Amino acid sequence: MESVLHNAVEGAEARLPRWMGALAVFGIAAFLAQGHLRMAAGFALGAGMAIVGFRWLERAVRSALEAAAGGAAKRMGWVFILRYPLALGAVLVFYQTHWLPFAGVLLGLLVPVAGAIMESLFLMGKLIRAL
Repeated sequence: MESVLHNAVEGAEARLPRWMGALAVFGIAAFLAQGHLRMAAGFALGAGMAIVGFRWLERAVRSALEAAAGGAAKRMGWVFILRYPLALGAVLVFYQTHWLPFAGVLLGLLVPVAGAIMESLFLMGKLIRAL
């Protein structure tokens, strides 16, 4: 059973960014097809911020696991701490100024969650077929 699980999970790390990218493109296309250009732009901005944030988090976790020296871990900790207030500040700029629909930005920020759900469904299907 353990080898079946290992085989099913193999490649999930590489597939997750692809799911996120595909969902972002799908969401943008859906808003554009309905004629909501500003909503599509807000969604694209939110999705881009979320995907970049996911990549930053992935790199931070990877380097934390690989870091042997205390200096590298200390620097990474500061970068990790400062990154999220900056992202929150960027979101608040769009909330306060109404340059883009805030709902679109928020929906875009949920793209990694939707990508994780898609990957989970994919893995469940793969496990069911393997049994």
